[in-house]
Amino acid sequence: MTIELTRTPIINQGDPDTLRQIIREHFISTYQSYEALFKLLKDEDAYYQQPEALRHPLIFYLAHTAVFFVNKLRVAKLIDQPVDTEMESMMAIGVDEMSWDDLNSAHYDWPSVDAVYDYRNKVKTLVTELIDTLPLTTPVQWQDPFWVILMGIEHERIHLETSSVLIRQLDLKYIQVNHNWPRCPESGSPPDNQLITVPEGLVKQGRNHPADTYGWDNEYGHQSTQVGEYKAAQFLVSNHEFLAFVEAGGYQDSAFWCEEGWQWRQYTGVEHPTFWRHDGEQWLYRSLTEEFPMPWSWPVDVNYHEAKAFCRWLGHERDQNLRLPTEAEWMRLYQHALPREESAHYPHWSKTPANIDLAHYASACPVNQFLFGDEDFGDVIGNVWQWTETAIDGFSGFEVHPIYDDFSVPTFDGRHNLIKGGSFISTGNEAHRDSRYAFRRHFYQHAGFRYVQSDADIDQHFNTYETDELIAQYLEFHYGDKYFNVPNFPKACIDFIMPHIADTHRQRALDLGCAVGRSSFELARYFNEVDALDFSARFIQNAIKLAEHGEIKYLITDEGDLQSLKSFELSELDLGERVSNIHFAQGDACNLKARYNNYDLVFAGNLIDRLYQPEAFLRDIMTRINDGGYLALTSPYTWLEEFTEREHWLGGYKENGENITTLDSLQRILGEQFERVCEPADIPFVIRETARKHQHTLAQITLWRKRT
Repeated sequence: MTIELTRTPIINQGDPDTLRQIIREHFISTYQSYEALFKLLKDEDAYYQQPEALRHPLIFYLAHTAVFFVNKLRVAKLIDQPVDTEMESMMAIGVDEMSWDDLNSAHYDWPSVDAVYDYRNKVKTLVTELIDTLPLTTPVQWQDPFWVILMGIEHERIHLETSSVLIRQLDLKYIQVNHNWPRCPESGSPPDNQLITVPEGLVKQGRNHPADTYGWDNEYGHQSTQVGEYKAAQFLVSNHEFLAFVEAGGYQDSAFWCEEGWQWRQYTGVEHPTFWRHDGEQWLYRSLTEEFPMPWSWPVDVNYHEAKAFCRWLGHERDQNLRLPTEAEWMRLYQHALPREESAHYPHWSKTPANIDLAHYASACPVNQFLFGDEDFGDVIGNVWQWTETAIDGFSGFEVHPIYDDFSVPTFDGRHNLIKGGSFISTGNEAHRDSRYAFRRHFYQHAGFRYVQSDADIDQHFNTYETDELIAQYLEFHYGDKYFNVPNFPKACIDFIMPHIADTHRQRALDLGCAVGRSSFELARYFNEVDALDFSARFIQNAIKLAEHGEIKYLITDEGDLQSLKSFELSELDLGERVSNIHFAQGDACNLKARYNNYDLVFAGNLIDRLYQPEAFLRDIMTRINDGGYLALTSPYTWLEEFTEREHWLGGYKENGENITTLDSLQRILGEQFERVCEPADIPFVIRETARKHQHTLAQITLWRKRT
């Protein structure tokens, strides 16, 4: 290989000055390699193709990883200015078919390729300057500035792989072969697969702080599993082994598919793996950059549904209980087949022992080329990812990283299954033994599978209720009991506003900082369209869950470790069909996409004193409101440097010896285009922390009308 990627740095020891240089090289290596991947595109038109309907055109991903750096650095308050506001709004969100992803191309005016590369150069300069100047101590821990730098690097490493999958799905007419990305020249005869016993053993999972390398939040915590003896296929399922399923009509027989899988099969009409093509009498195989006669000894690339259907079919053929392994069973195989010493694991190994980390090829290779353990298990790690039966969830003690709160939690939905082991292009954290990545079951990665024979039941319990303390507090605040006779705050705000809103201005509303959505549901009573945005995907996830399922459950703290389970049904709001008028999405109020425009009402509840640039927000939001439209603001005006630098406070300070209140600043800024509709009013609210501790606060509400 001529692409030389640095390994993930060891961050829990060593000299800080040396580590700083290592991280600098790690960043540059990652950044340049990512751009080198896009050099596989033949012309500019290729950047605007959408190889996968559930993901954006490729131009989005070229920009997205650089935008991620800037947005996370701003959240961490390591920088206070955008590099390019429009780019950072457009290219921030929309990569994994979440309910709040906006994949409608009509909503985007994609920038030129040159503009994106120019933006990337600016971000590269910014990040290298920060690496050279930010304070650095060892061990680097997740509250440190350098953790955010490492987060951006590892995020780009993930997209190096996911973008390569999209390029692999792109029509070959848009691809140019590049010597930096060579495929394996070997094929050969596929080996016979056999089941080999994996002895019983205890599997302990979960990282501790501080860890030796960067890790995503879902890797921390602890979980112990006693894995019983089972048998595992010696090799990953090869293209040749999978061919028998195709030729037996497996894609046409619903008996071998789970309900979700068969629905996917019926919807797509697929009859073979996505990277196969039947040409006359021969099968062809699509690699990253080429199509060529089927390498039957290479592992098959499939999604979870196809892998599961194959296991059921083969089990039926052999009269054996065959299935995919669980995460713990895969970990047990890893323990059994790989050497015990630390130097055998990424990034400590002296020589890469598998088709991983782009150390050998930019493609898969024969399933028996890299062998592990005394039994010669093939590809325990590397070659292609391995689907498991385990849907991702957090370990005991899991905590959300505050800078990237939507990396893991939105996937804890029972619909994202873990893939283990890494692929040929898995680098950085992806190649680490503790990595935990999960995808929707119908998605394609460079992923295949190994089957196991086991009579053990798969017992995975999922929380059907919200356990995060902060989210649960907000759910109770929005939908729970009334405390101390104080009315429900989101409802009280909308009830205060609506008598002042003219009937001619009740078409479109925007709810900014909607949290878990009560004010959005209340606005839907009056408006035909409601856009509801919040910075936190965790808040949005619960609002969407309520809108889709009509019910939500959550745990509230009574005292200490004692908790109570609460539930709420949307029918209690008596909204009926109005729920369909609401579109929940993740968004930054200080950096809104251009499509959020032409509103009759914008409601920003308890938001402005939590923004990093509140005046810039106000000046922008004024342009998004129709003539004669309204802006409603509520806030207790609790200005804190934790959220807003003092120089950006709208009130709560003296200027030339005079007191400046937030209301003064609102009048100064909004008075240029708006007039106050009514006198400000105080609306109380109570947030329950425990059974005997509550926050009682007064928020001032102001309502403004845009002059015509």
